[in-house]
Amino acid sequence: MILWRPLGGIAFIAGAIGLFLPIWPTTIFWIAAAACFARGAPAWRDWIYRQERFGPMVRGFLEDGVLAPRAKLGALLGLGLSAPLAAWAVWDQPGALSAVSACFATVAVFILMLPSQA
Repeated sequence: MILWRPLGGIAFIAGAIGLFLPIWPTTIFWIAAAACFARGAPAWRDWIYRQERFGPMVRGFLEDGVLAPRAKLGALLGLGLSAPLAAWAVWDQPGALSAVSACFATVAVFILMLPSQA
């Protein structure tokens, strides 16, 4: 599909923002970018894999379905910080609040259930 490269590029740029903005996640966007590039630009995926800081986590997640304990902690902390903000934004809308809460809970359980990378 022709959209894999542009989608990967958007995800990569979104992740690159996290290199300069500490509260913005990098790894999750680069996982998405590498997954897109695997279908549209394998050389670009391989470049992400070679990055010393994020490459092993991205490759471990995409190829083995594992996350490093530090990455799990970071993801859960990010969820813990953003969930109250999201809940506050939809506090007066019970349906939206339920949906947002369910999404955050589902993601948290998914992260907790992933095997840890050695």
